[in-house]
Amino acid sequence: MDNFQALVLNKIDEQTNLNVKQLTIDDLPKGEVTIKVAYSSVNYKDGLVGIQNQLVESYPLIPGIDLSGTVMESTDTRYKEGDEVIVTSYKLGTGHSGGFSEVARVPGEWVVPLPEGLSLKEAMILGTAGLTAALSVAKLEAAGLKPEDGPVLVAGATGGVGSIAVNILADRGYEVVASTGKADQEAYLKQLGAKEVIHRNEIVATDAQPARKKRWAAAVDPVGGKTLEYILTTLQYGGSVATCGLAGGVEVATTVIPFISRSINWLGIDSVMYPMDKRLEAWKLLSDNMKPTALNNEMVNEVSLTDLPEILGDILEGKVRGRTLVKL
Repeated sequence: MDNFQALVLNKIDEQTNLNVKQLTIDDLPKGEVTIKVAYSSVNYKDGLVGIQNQLVESYPLIPGIDLSGTVMESTDTRYKEGDEVIVTSYKLGTGHSGGFSEVARVPGEWVVPLPEGLSLKEAMILGTAGLTAALSVAKLEAAGLKPEDGPVLVAGATGGVGSIAVNILADRGYEVVASTGKADQEAYLKQLGAKEVIHRNEIVATDAQPARKKRWAAAVDPVGGKTLEYILTTLQYGGSVATCGLAGGVEVATTVIPFISRSINWLGIDSVMYPMDKRLEAWKLLSDNMKPTALNNEMVNEVSLTDLPEILGDILEGKVRGRTLVKL
C-alpha cells in the first residue's frame, strides 16, 4: 500500500488543523511493526488530543489511541506478515502517530497478539475503554468484591468505559446501579444489564460531609471530581472504588474518615503504561470469561475517518453513547 488516508493533526504558526490527508509509509514514525489497520475506536482522550490539542508531544500527529489490524511488515521477530494484532495506549495517538490511519507503524513492544476469541472488530469495540473497564472490575474483585456484597455503582455509565463496565459486571452477577446525566438512556443501560438507573446529580458532593449513608459495595468511576468525592463517602464498610477517569475534574477533596472508619479502598486504574505481561492477561480475560455479551448491540456506532472531527468534539461534550468504532 504505497498511499493511504489518515486523519492528521497539524500546527502551523500557532494555528492547529485536523484533516484527512493522503500519506505514504515515509510519513509514519519509526517502529518495528507496520500494520494495515482494520479498526480503531474513539475515546475521551482522543477528543482531548484532536480538539483541545492536549497531551500532544509533537506535530504533525495522527491521533487515535487504539488500533487493530494485520501485520504488513515486521523487523521484530515476534511478529510476521499476516499476524492479527492490537495496539492500545502507551504513547499511541499522543506522542506517536496512532490508529486514525489506514496504515500504522509502531514499536514492537507495544503490540499485543489478537487473543483467540476476539475478532479485530470486537477488539476495537473494546479498545482502551474495554481494557480499562476490565482492569477496574478485576481490581475490585482482587480487593474482595463479590456479587453477594451488594449494589455496585457505575458512574458515567453511558460512556465507553461505563457502558462496558455495566455489561461486564451484570454478566458476572452483580446488581449494577448505573448513573448518567442522560435521562433518555435508561432503556439502553438496562439492556446492558443495569438493574437501576439514577441521575448523575444524585451522586455529586454538594457539601463537605466526611461520611454519608452507606450505599455501594463498590464503584467504577471514570468521572472523578465531585462524583468521586460523593462515592468515597457512601461506600459500605470494606467497599472499594476503582478510579479510571477524570471527565468530571481532577481535584478531589476528601478526609481520612471513610478510610479509617469504614476501611474503604481507593483503587487507581492505569491502562496507558500497564505492564505487558499483565496486559496480555487482561486481554485474555476480555476474550474469555470477561468478554461482554453486548459487544454487537446498540452500544456500538460505526464511523469513517471523515466523520471523526465532529465525533471528537461530541465525545468531549458528552454526546457520544457507548463505543464509537472507526472502520478503516
